[in-house]
Amino acid sequence: MDCRSMITFEQGPIRPPSEAGSLLLRFSRNCPWNRCTFCPVYKGQKFSRRSLREILEDIDSVSAIIRDLERQSHAMGFGGKMTQSLLSAVLKDPAYGSAYHYVAYWHIGGNGRVFIQDANSLILPDDVLIEALQYLRRNVPGIQRVTSYGRSSTLARKSREQLAALHTAGLDRIHIGLESGSPQVLRFVMKGATPEEHVAAGTKVKDAGITLSEYVMPGLGGKRWSHEHATETARVLNAIDPHFIRLRSLRIPPSTPLYRDVAEGRFTPLSDDETAEEILLFLQSLQGIHSHLTSDHIMNLLPEVQGTLPQDRDAMMATVEKYLALPREERLLYRLGRRGGALHALADIQNPTVRARLEAARRDLETQWGGDLEQLITELGDRYI
Repeated sequence: MDCRSMITFEQGPIRPPSEAGSLLLRFSRNCPWNRCTFCPVYKGQKFSRRSLREILEDIDSVSAIIRDLERQSHAMGFGGKMTQSLLSAVLKDPAYGSAYHYVAYWHIGGNGRVFIQDANSLILPDDVLIEALQYLRRNVPGIQRVTSYGRSSTLARKSREQLAALHTAGLDRIHIGLESGSPQVLRFVMKGATPEEHVAAGTKVKDAGITLSEYVMPGLGGKRWSHEHATETARVLNAIDPHFIRLRSLRIPPSTPLYRDVAEGRFTPLSDDETAEEILLFLQSLQGIHSHLTSDHIMNLLPEVQGTLPQDRDAMMATVEKYLALPREERLLYRLGRRGGALHALADIQNPTVRARLEAARRDLETQWGGDLEQLITELGDRYI
């Protein structure tokens, strides 16, 4: 068997939407906290730190594939260049294994992004992280950005000097799941971080020269804490002023502990319309910062709510207000189309062809579902988790 089919390296299950197309390398397995009640990932899986030797061997595997791609390029007369013809030849050849195909697609695509997995690899000892990052930069050509998830509770314990050393070694961006700035919400969903830790972690990351991306989860406060969730989350972000704020609206699949809280009456989820109202309050409460806010996940109802603060805040608020001002039947039709994948922006509902198809689909579905589409819309939204 061709040895190229045997080259492999380990990867975890998830990455941020903005890391689509990134090379995924696993420095740790699963999540060291793994108690967040809203999260379906890693449940039942044990956290472990991968050894430096394992990490370097995986980097060596990636490097070996890239060197072989260069040899193949010369053999095919491309002079070592990474061309689409080379990629096509590799993907069609059964002698190459899946890891080889994956790296070929990434390297020839040329986006140069690498995402370090899993949920909190920054919990590894600094000397391990620094050596692994430096080795990665030395041995894998074409890298333009290296990114990782990080928990606020972990980052808040690091000094600015420690984080600056990681940045010097090659770490460019950190994604933090802030989720909420409300202490009550954070305790209820067992986030394992406080608002103070969120602020400390975020400011240290920025001070170290690392790009900071904070994730916010509209709806996480439910009906009980919706107002507090919106305003306190904005308060924490106002104190941090991160480079990016990313919205990822709450979904509650049956595999999450939060689903049991709903079933047993401890948590009442917001409707789509109530979530939109909460986002509007959140936007109104963001003051004095210069973050780029984006809605880059398919679970979000209004993906066009994005822009740079403060100059685009009024436009973002206007989008939410426009949705909320629609008649109830219009909002239902839009929600059906958005959750079903037919609509990508609020304006799409005005397309006559798309609208006619949606109205026909709605009539058929109402017949099938006895006139009540809410359960169907919920199920359509949950499938993207």
